[in-house]
Amino acid sequence: QVQLVESGGGLVQAGGSLRLSCAASGRTISTYYMGWLRQAPGKEREFVAAISRIGTRTYYADNVKGRFTISRDNAKNTVYLQMNSLKPEDTAVYYCAAPRDSVSYIPLSAGGYDYWGQGTQVTVSS
Repeated sequence: QVQLVESGGGLVQAGGSLRLSCAASGRTISTYYMGWLRQAPGKEREFVAAISRIGTRTYYADNVKGRFTISRDNAKNTVYLQMNSLKPEDTAVYYCAAPRDSVSYIPLSAGGYDYWGQGTQVTVSS
């Protein structure tokens, strides 16, 4: 089983940037699709971005496309989320997640993920 720990969150002004990191332990992440999801207060957890096992395919929610970039470094067992042009509506707890390594598709919703980090808070001020 893989354990995930996010870092890099914080307070930033609108238009600014943050880079989130997700460090994995317990197993190599090279066998896992990886995703980032977020949850704002009073809202359901929503999909943000996902990446294939070797990073050749990426998927984004429409509301972050063109502003966020997901990447991975399997040698470092780490996944990243570069967030640019941040907006107040991006304010949320951001979670790194992975589905079981046996799945044959990249989950595009929270229900498809089995392993979760504890989350990191991102707050964007206007």
